[in-house]
Amino acid sequence: MPKTMIKIRKSEERGHANHGWLDTYHTFSFADYHDPEHMGFQDLRVINDDKIAGGGGFGMHPHRDMEIITYVISGQLEHRDSMGNGEVIHPCEVQCMTAGTGVKHSEFNHSKDETAHLLQIWILPERKGLPPGYAQKPFAEIAKPGQLTLAVSHDGRAGSLKINQDVDLYIGRFNGGETVSHDLKPNRSAWVQVATGSVNLNGQELKAGDGAAITAEKSLKLTASGPAQALVFDLN
Repeated sequence: MPKTMIKIRKSEERGHANHGWLDTYHTFSFADYHDPEHMGFQDLRVINDDKIAGGGGFGMHPHRDMEIITYVISGQLEHRDSMGNGEVIHPCEVQCMTAGTGVKHSEFNHSKDETAHLLQIWILPERKGLPPGYAQKPFAEIAKPGQLTLAVSHDGRAGSLKINQDVDLYIGRFNGGETVSHDLKPNRSAWVQVATGSVNLNGQELKAGDGAAITAEKSLKLTASGPAQALVFDLN
């Protein structure tokens, strides 16, 4: 039997860059930040914790062969892409984009004054050369505090957005005092990323910006003593 393990990736240990308009932390190697010990976890390749100043943003740029997920924590993000999509992403809203054979997109803070805070996530696709795709859904009313809400999955079950990889992404929201559990099937692993507040994961404290790689655990138990948000990735 493999050894049960929870390995914490501390917020302050992440890669960091401040470009003025963008204050960003990289859980895994990205752009000018390279750490061979942190190149991703399973099919999870990127978690960028971005704060975009009012009026700032990423101009039109290309991607291919990647599943890109954006989760807005606060503020509003304006998206445009070469597929003709033009949307504003609001807090507790999830956007999924299949870059596939190639897309171009831009992401700007929709506000001139308020900072936009978001997590941008890249997941390796199950195969290359997929047709590009786009989907977006609000979860503010669906993701009730004190539960894990399925937001992204391979099969789109339970109203989740579909992704081209065997990954389930859950949103966990807490007012404080709640405990939620998630069972892992044999040979599955997980990653927990705390977006706001702090949570206790199987007896270990995680604060905002912390992540945890979980292997060979049968179940996860998350408890929050105060307001918090966390993303839970169930990975093959």
